[in-house]
Amino acid sequence: MSKQEPIRSRNGASGIFNRIRDAVIDGEYAFNEKLPPERTLAEEYGVARGTVRSALQQLQQANLVRKKFGSGTYVNYDARFDHMDIAEETSPIELIETRLAIETHIVRLVISNANNRDLGKLENALRKVQKIRHNPDRFSIADEAFHMTLAECSRNPLIIWIYQHINDIRSHTQWTERKNVVLTPSRIDHYNEQHAQLVRYIARRDMDRAVTQIVQHLHQAKKDILGSSS
Repeated sequence: MSKQEPIRSRNGASGIFNRIRDAVIDGEYAFNEKLPPERTLAEEYGVARGTVRSALQQLQQANLVRKKFGSGTYVNYDARFDHMDIAEETSPIELIETRLAIETHIVRLVISNANNRDLGKLENALRKVQKIRHNPDRFSIADEAFHMTLAECSRNPLIIWIYQHINDIRSHTQWTERKNVVLTPSRIDHYNEQHAQLVRYIARRDMDRAVTQIVQHLHQAKKDILGSSS
């Protein structure tokens, strides 16, 4: 799983959420294993117990852990049923359809929640993806990072977690086998024009145009995957 720098401090509740989540998903804590007590986790991560408590609540909301009254917090995540199973069953078109549902709401949350520092990170991700024209592999990585940064700017830990899984499926072989055909220099240029316009609308807090732009961007990607003329 790709790990992106969390939008909030690594030592804030969202940062601790991300660090414990990664430990769970990477198998450091197994399914049904009891997590260390809040006091131990607070000492391990160098934060207050209240920060750990808030992070654990977010993990519970994400269905990664469950609390047993009087017993503690247990891992609710089973790697045997991880995203790689669904990745095998998800076509590139189904992935785009899912992104249309998720990313339109992400854009709304970004405009509502993102601060100037967040927008600076989004602009930096835009500059990185704009530098690439002729290398489908490098563009795909930078494009995933741009859209992941967009999700992080939503400031919603569950949305961020969901989009990390979407990015993982984007890296699956069903897409990688097609990207050398789909990602021509002219299409990359067009996608980056759409990226830049999206960032401009977000910076202006123009929700209607920003949502329209992300919908057009993803519909264009869908047409290109289907082999329609761009």
